[in-house]
Amino acid sequence: MRTRRELLLGSLSLPLSLGAQEPAGPRIVVDTFEVVAPVTVLDSNNRYVNGLEAKDFILYDMEKSQEIRADVSFVPISLVVAVQANASVEPVLPTIKKLGPLLEGLVIGEQGEAAILKFDHRVMELTDGFTNDGKLFTKALERINPGSSTSAMIDSVFQATRMLRRRPSNHRRILLLIAETQDKGSEGRLREALLEAQINNIIVYSININRFITTISKKMEAPRLDPLPPGARPVPPGAPMTPNTTDALSGYRGATGNVMPLFVELFKQVKGIFIANPLEVFTQYTGGREFSFINQRTLEQVVGQLGEELHSQYLLSYRPNTRDQGGWHDIRVVVARPNLTVRTRPGYWMAARPN
Repeated sequence: MRTRRELLLGSLSLPLSLGAQEPAGPRIVVDTFEVVAPVTVLDSNNRYVNGLEAKDFILYDMEKSQEIRADVSFVPISLVVAVQANASVEPVLPTIKKLGPLLEGLVIGEQGEAAILKFDHRVMELTDGFTNDGKLFTKALERINPGSSTSAMIDSVFQATRMLRRRPSNHRRILLLIAETQDKGSEGRLREALLEAQINNIIVYSININRFITTISKKMEAPRLDPLPPGARPVPPGAPMTPNTTDALSGYRGATGNVMPLFVELFKQVKGIFIANPLEVFTQYTGGREFSFINQRTLEQVVGQLGEELHSQYLLSYRPNTRDQGGWHDIRVVVARPNLTVRTRPGYWMAARPN
């Protein structure tokens, strides 16, 4: 859908004159509405399938077959990496800062370009626009430091969309979110952010930061001074009344730690099974995918998998013959070969075409 929001109506009317009044007579109508569906094809062993052509695919829009074009050659990538950089993810930021060379080599490619955002309660751009200089990209990533306690993930998607929609139309527009699976404090709304990403053909991928790991690895606050003297607390008969003995037996002043954050995070992890998180919504409805990591080694593996998927992906584009039907449009892609699995965006929203 390589158009602005108003072009969702399916056509752009251009008057023959630039005067204040539209002249009588016929108008030139230019149809510019195009849908792009990123498609990943896997075999029975979960390996990427390359070498397919447009004739190997059948795409249905609202169960109506479409005339498609498949881009199977290398398409340059315009990538925005948005990193959560608030206080809660401070323990994992040193690991994330090491991703510069990997993202440059495995994801962006020789002809690609990238920009970096970081967000807490603010969304800040760390690169001067897009760059294909790997050194600048790596240095910008290394400058990320933890900020406030909030994380405006949805607002970062809006900012990334504004940046990506100005990139050349022949580039593949990718947003990579490295964040926890929750939003804290965004002013924008999830639905509007998703719609903007879909309109501008942006594919969202995420590398999820595990909240359980960040909770148990964050720095403990300094314990408060005990207002009671050691002899004021009960201890077993015959035990010495010393501060260390009291702390060890009673758990005061942080000797045994506070386990409540762990129970809270356990609840959130289970709750996430039933309630979709923003990262899941963005990735599922734009044709992307969620990844996760627990340490440096698994993070490097995830970036390798992401790069392999991006460079094994097919871009199917078409002008839908269902533009007179507004609302949600289902997309279904079939490959005319046996034992293959296809993954793509499930659909898109479109306003009804005026009569």
